[in-house]
Amino acid sequence: MKMICVGRNYAEHARELGNEVPENPLIFIKPDTALLKDNQPFYHPDFSNDIHYECELVFRVSREGKYIQEKFASTYLDGVGLGIDFTARDLQNEAKQKGLPWTLSKCFNHSAPVSNFLPLDRFPDLQNIHFECRINGDTRQVGDSSLMIYSINYLVAFISRYITLKKGDYIFTGTPAGVGKINVNDHIQGFLEGEKLLDFQVK
Repeated sequence: MKMICVGRNYAEHARELGNEVPENPLIFIKPDTALLKDNQPFYHPDFSNDIHYECELVFRVSREGKYIQEKFASTYLDGVGLGIDFTARDLQNEAKQKGLPWTLSKCFNHSAPVSNFLPLDRFPDLQNIHFECRINGDTRQVGDSSLMIYSINYLVAFISRYITLKKGDYIFTGTPAGVGKINVNDHIQGFLEGEKLLDFQVK
């Protein structure tokens, strides 16, 4: 299982970090050791003083495919949930300044909490899915798939040109504006169309 992630897929988020909106999807991968499930607590690592939360829609791949046509993309998916792309922003900024890969800032252990998945057939319009992230009860991020620069169907087609999708893979679709620093004892919650899917503590 691999987690394929899309960066800068919401224009407002790109702007809030001072980044250009990419001409093509910006793709990176998190290893399976980054996965954190069942709302288990996230333990703040000691190598960063600036871990940021980034709440995202996550789609689950249902069967193997490559060179998938955009019009058939949804037939390769069977579920949608929420994930947090934890990012060590201090490590990322240092890597960007030196022109180096972001790997350590994105791929560290348990940097990808993922919720349970809801059946895809509950969402007749994949480009109209609403979600939000709350920290300590305060709404910090509000997103909707209609605001994504690249739709999930386009992303499936684009990614599968380069990387074979396999059953059980996850596709993180990018985060909206409102990212920020987490601290020990923070309480993180994520809601998909009003249904609470993420609910865990930072320790």
